[in-house]
Amino acid sequence: MTAIQNLRRSASHTLQSIGRSASVFARDVGQGMLDVSHNGLALLGLLVVGAALFGLGRPEVRHQLEVRTLGWLLERQEARLSEDESLMAALAEPKAILRATAADPGDLDKEQAAVAQWISRRYRVAPEPVARLVKEAWEVGERTRLDPTLILAVMAIESSFNPFAQSPVGAQGLMQVMTRVHDDKYEAFGGTHAAFDPVSNLRVGAQILREYINRAGSLEAGLKWYVGAANLPDDGGYAAKVLSEQNHLRNVAQGRFVPVTIPQLVRTSAPSAPSAPEAAASAAETNAANEVESRTRVAQAS
Repeated sequence: MTAIQNLRRSASHTLQSIGRSASVFARDVGQGMLDVSHNGLALLGLLVVGAALFGLGRPEVRHQLEVRTLGWLLERQEARLSEDESLMAALAEPKAILRATAADPGDLDKEQAAVAQWISRRYRVAPEPVARLVKEAWEVGERTRLDPTLILAVMAIESSFNPFAQSPVGAQGLMQVMTRVHDDKYEAFGGTHAAFDPVSNLRVGAQILREYINRAGSLEAGLKWYVGAANLPDDGGYAAKVLSEQNHLRNVAQGRFVPVTIPQLVRTSAPSAPSAPEAAASAAETNAANEVESRTRVAQAS
């Protein structure tokens, strides 16, 4: 038994020795290959650097390299330009300018230009569309016998020159015309969607304002009808606000200095205060309903 045990121990020891030897051999081989790789890469790098230095040192080689590089860059640039041109061709619409509501402020006369510049600064809107609206207000004002500054003042109070404005009761556009009430007036402009065309809205709004002033008998009363307060005790100060803004515009047109930061006139009159929060909420709903009903009745009467 002792001989067999000794034989087993000897075999185990021999196997361990062989394993350690194999491990050392594999580690040495791996380290050697790593060193060779590093050295090979270093040598390759040196060869590349040397070749580059040698090539760049020769004018004809350097020139060929520059020509090829420049040619590649030009090809890339041409490819990008071709893509951009294709995109622009797909999106282009040369007649889109016909839809633009804009004019050159330099084409306005002195008083119109002053008004357009003041409105542009006061309401933070671009001067070109404002110039178009100012010019239109002067032309429409002459045809409707309305002061153009009154038309512009109504736009200022109603929408702050936002052609896409809409009130909770459905008044739309620059002059906040009740489109569903005055839909017949938009037939001449192609339909009710013209309410959001600034020029069309201006013309329809001026026509309605002229009719209301004639029917009511005075400017203040006409403005009360225009805001939808014909059947209410007062207009909540609307006419006073419009006339105050018109006065600013008149002064600007006459060359007087008016700060663009001058505040709009605050509400000068208002209905009696409600006795409770519930009454206030009810009054707000009633006022909105009255505006729709009032504007509808006025339109039907006209």
